[in-house]
Amino acid sequence: MTLYELVVPGLDERTDPRYRVADIRAADPLGADAVMAAVPAMNADADTAALAVALRALVPDPELAAGWSVVDALAAMRDLGVLLGSLKRHGIQPVAAVPEVLPVLELLGRRTDMVPRDTVHHYTAWNPPGPRRRTYTGHPMEAHLQEAVRMSFPALVAALDACARTARLEPYDPGFALALDRTAHHVQSLVDAIDLTVAQVTPEYFARTLRPYFEEIDVAGRAYLGPAAAQVPLWLVDLTLWQCDRSDPAYDAFLAESLPYALPSWRDFHARHHGGVSAVSKLSAALSWESGDRIPPQLAASADSLARVLRILKSFRARHFTLARKAYRDDLRLYEEGSGGAPVALLRTLLDLTRANETLVRQTL
Repeated sequence: MTLYELVVPGLDERTDPRYRVADIRAADPLGADAVMAAVPAMNADADTAALAVALRALVPDPELAAGWSVVDALAAMRDLGVLLGSLKRHGIQPVAAVPEVLPVLELLGRRTDMVPRDTVHHYTAWNPPGPRRRTYTGHPMEAHLQEAVRMSFPALVAALDACARTARLEPYDPGFALALDRTAHHVQSLVDAIDLTVAQVTPEYFARTLRPYFEEIDVAGRAYLGPAAAQVPLWLVDLTLWQCDRSDPAYDAFLAESLPYALPSWRDFHARHHGGVSAVSKLSAALSWESGDRIPPQLAASADSLARVLRILKSFRARHFTLARKAYRDDLRLYEEGSGGAPVALLRTLLDLTRANETLVRQTL
């Protein structure tokens, strides 16, 4: 049994085909295995002619692609995306170089209800492991980074289930604290993932070698970001815990840019909870009605559980900020902004916001 199965058993059994991770990894509708294996060598040689030929060779007939299942469409976008990012890394706009790919990207985007290029989910969760792994460089550090993000996917799915339950309950309900405890358990997996990244991926490798492959590309006159780790939407956990009514303009702007890259069900989650009442606000309101020196035991338990999950989120944000600051320091960085389109300063803002909400809850204990 894998770590993936231990974290969220039965994920592949959910009705959303985007959760059929094993099927998507196994799929190869473009017959791209051999081409994908050759991509790292093409990139090492900066052979843009070979990359363009490879992309052109893999572009399917639109009528054929129109009949694919969502699973096959996701796998096809995954493989085309590796070539899109590779060409852009070497200064070539891929759609301009291979214009016949445009209708296919648009079709696959519609078929999967996602943006018309690959996302972090294509690059990590839906990427086959082992000898069929799709990479830009073939370097072990790239594989470690993919694994770190891959292990976050099932944990995030489970965390969102727990967050949705929290949003339906009040702090006096015993289930409120229980749902927060489950959220904390799953968010801890994201801390473990970033610890793996820190241990296995150097800032120099990410900044100088891998980061250029995550640049945005132009599709029909619109820029689409590459498969950035920022597209793993931890902000959906923030949403129900504190962000929906205690946010910051810079964070709101980032979320508006990030939302299109989320899975359709995750966009629906945002639509349901955006503008709601956060767990922090619910707890604050409940406490404001209490008098005396001792709050009810269940309310105290809810406050303790909420403080715990916010502390874990704070730990993640502190690690992420430290990692990004190293990768984007003046003597190393090639870009002003992170691969998710936001400056490193936003990570400090998120850390400060998370810490402020944790402190507010801690003061009630």
